[in-house]
Amino acid sequence: MSGAVLATGPNSWVWWPWVTSHGALIWSATREHIELTLIALAVGLLLSFPLALAARRWRWLFAPILGVTGALYTVPSLAAIGLLLPLTGLTRLTAEIMLVSYTLLILVRNLMTGFDGVPDDIKEAARGMGFSPTRQLLRIELPLAVPSIIAGLRIAAVTTIGLVTITALIGLGGLGRLMYDGYLRNFHTPLVVGATLSVVIAVAADLGLVGLQRVATPWARARRDA
Repeated sequence: MSGAVLATGPNSWVWWPWVTSHGALIWSATREHIELTLIALAVGLLLSFPLALAARRWRWLFAPILGVTGALYTVPSLAAIGLLLPLTGLTRLTAEIMLVSYTLLILVRNLMTGFDGVPDDIKEAARGMGFSPTRQLLRIELPLAVPSIIAGLRIAAVTTIGLVTITALIGLGGLGRLMYDGYLRNFHTPLVVGATLSVVIAVAADLGLVGLQRVATPWARARRDA
């Protein structure tokens, strides 16, 4: 009898009365988690694209850019937050700077891989047809680099979704706040809910980006179906 009580009580892995009574809190944490992730990915891509274009134009810049972004990637997340706190405080800016810094290496490397993967004969044909460098980039190289870019976004998205939970230490963190609260109170339910929803968001983001790639590269799908 006591076992049955324990299975449905506050000390069980998921106490459903808490879940149903805290729906607004769970939704708010989920929404914040998604917002922090999307902002980090968008800013990371906006910063990575010009860096990759500069490395594409001046190849000697590629190694220094990878060196700097690689150094940022190796900084532990807690150390990064500690270094930023005196400058930006307990703010969303602190969280986003930390999150964006971890996307740069992944995105720059995959952008360059995509650009370098465009065959030279295709570039030569585009120049022979009178394409300007900008038109060649937008009409030829960028579309052909989409699979590599999406692959980088998939890695960066899953990584960022996991890292967002760390920002619970500064009062943000989305689902990380539920997990941290559950850990501090030795209450399993918010911890399990936060971890489960984080995995769901990561899987949904990965599948969504795979779908985006299929839509953005119809020629690749047609070639596979042929």
